[in-house]
Amino acid sequence: MRQLAVYRNNILAGILTEESRQNYRFEYEDKYFSSPDCQDISLTFPKNKQVFQSDFLFPFFYNMLSEGVNRKLQCVLFKIDENDSFGLLAKTSQFDTIGAITVKPLPL
Repeated sequence: MRQLAVYRNNILAGILTEESRQNYRFEYEDKYFSSPDCQDISLTFPKNKQVFQSDFLFPFFYNMLSEGVNRKLQCVLFKIDENDSFGLLAKTSQFDTIGAITVKPLPL
Protein backbone atom coordinates (compact mmCIF):
# COMPACT_ATOMS: atom_id res chain seq x y z
CA MET A 1 0.00 0.00 0.00
CA ARG A 2 1.22 3.48 -0.88
CA GLN A 3 -0.28 6.80 0.15
CA LEU A 4 0.06 10.41 -0.95
CA ALA A 5 -1.13 13.61 0.69
CA VAL A 6 -3.25 15.77 -1.61
CA TYR A 7 -3.02 19.53 -1.06
CA ARG A 8 -5.21 22.32 -2.42
CA ASN A 9 -3.49 25.70 -2.20
CA ASN A 10 -0.99 24.18 0.27
CA ILE A 11 -3.75 22.99 2.62
CA LEU A 12 -3.99 19.24 3.22
CA ALA A 13 -7.24 18.20 1.53
CA GLY A 14 -7.11 14.41 1.63
CA ILE A 15 -5.25 11.16 1.18
CA LEU A 16 -4.84 9.24 -2.07
CA THR A 17 -4.18 5.54 -1.48
CA GLU A 18 -3.00 2.82 -3.82
CA GLU A 19 -3.98 -0.54 -2.31
CA SER A 20 -2.82 -2.28 -5.49
CA ARG A 21 -2.50 -1.31 -9.15
CA GLN A 22 -6.19 -2.14 -9.49
CA ASN A 23 -7.48 -0.52 -6.29
CA TYR A 24 -7.30 3.21 -5.52
CA ARG A 25 -9.18 5.43 -3.12
CA PHE A 26 -9.36 9.09 -2.17
CA GLU A 27 -10.77 10.44 1.07
CA TYR A 28 -11.00 14.01 2.36
CA GLU A 29 -9.29 14.81 5.65
CA ASP A 30 -11.71 15.62 8.51
CA LYS A 31 -10.22 19.06 9.16
CA TYR A 32 -10.48 20.02 5.48
CA PHE A 33 -14.00 18.61 5.24
CA SER A 34 -15.12 20.58 8.31
CA SER A 35 -13.87 23.93 7.02
CA PRO A 36 -16.50 25.88 5.06
CA ASP A 37 -13.69 27.83 3.36
CA CYS A 38 -12.19 24.72 1.75
CA GLN A 39 -13.61 23.78 -1.66
CA ASP A 40 -13.79 20.53 -3.61
CA ILE A 41 -10.47 19.58 -5.15
CA SER A 42 -12.34 18.77 -8.37
CA LEU A 43 -15.86 18.46 -9.74
CA THR A 44 -15.25 14.71 -9.80
CA PHE A 45 -14.47 14.75 -6.06
CA PRO A 46 -17.34 16.66 -4.42
CA LYS A 47 -16.55 17.48 -0.81
CA ASN A 48 -18.35 14.85 1.26
CA LYS A 49 -17.61 11.99 3.62
CA GLN A 50 -17.65 9.44 0.81
CA VAL A 51 -14.57 7.34 0.17
CA PHE A 52 -14.01 7.53 -3.58
CA GLN A 53 -12.83 4.22 -5.07
CA SER A 54 -11.55 3.19 -8.49
CA ASP A 55 -10.02 0.20 -10.27
CA PHE A 56 -7.44 2.54 -11.85
CA LEU A 57 -5.69 5.76 -10.91
CA PHE A 58 -8.40 8.42 -10.93
CA PRO A 59 -8.34 10.42 -14.20
CA PHE A 60 -8.08 13.66 -12.20
CA PHE A 61 -4.68 12.56 -10.84
CA TYR A 62 -3.58 10.69 -13.99
CA ASN A 63 -4.04 13.90 -15.98
CA MET A 64 -1.46 15.63 -13.77
CA LEU A 65 1.21 13.40 -15.34
CA SER A 66 3.38 14.08 -18.36
CA GLU A 67 2.88 12.10 -21.55
CA GLY A 68 5.03 10.71 -24.33
CA VAL A 69 8.72 11.54 -24.41
CA ASN A 70 8.52 13.69 -21.27
CA ARG A 71 7.02 10.80 -19.30
CA LYS A 72 9.71 8.41 -20.56
CA LEU A 73 12.43 10.89 -19.63
CA GLN A 74 10.99 11.38 -16.13
CA CYS A 75 10.77 7.61 -15.63
CA VAL A 76 14.42 7.18 -16.61
CA LEU A 77 15.49 10.13 -14.45
CA PHE A 78 13.61 8.90 -11.36
CA LYS A 79 14.15 5.18 -12.10
CA ILE A 80 10.41 4.48 -12.13
CA ASP A 81 8.63 1.85 -14.22
CA GLU A 82 6.69 3.58 -17.03
CA ASN A 83 3.54 1.76 -15.89
CA ASP A 84 3.86 3.05 -12.30
CA SER A 85 1.66 6.13 -12.60
CA PHE A 86 1.26 6.40 -8.81
CA GLY A 87 5.03 6.45 -8.30
CA LEU A 88 5.46 9.00 -11.05
CA LEU A 89 2.72 11.15 -9.52
CA ALA A 90 4.56 11.05 -6.19
CA LYS A 91 7.79 12.28 -7.79
CA THR A 92 6.50 14.88 -10.25
CA SER A 93 3.44 16.51 -8.68
CA GLN A 94 4.95 18.06 -5.56
CA PHE A 95 5.81 21.46 -7.02
CA ASP A 96 4.91 23.69 -9.97
CA THR A 97 1.74 21.89 -10.99
CA ILE A 98 -0.87 23.47 -13.20
CA GLY A 99 -3.65 24.55 -10.88
CA ALA A 100 -4.09 24.50 -7.13
CA ILE A 101 -3.44 20.80 -6.48
CA THR A 102 -0.14 19.29 -5.38
CA VAL A 103 0.50 15.71 -4.32
CA LYS A 104 3.25 14.83 -1.85
CA PRO A 105 4.45 11.78 0.06
CA LEU A 106 2.87 11.55 3.49
CA PRO A 107 5.04 13.01 6.26
CA LEU A 108 6.38 10.29 8.55
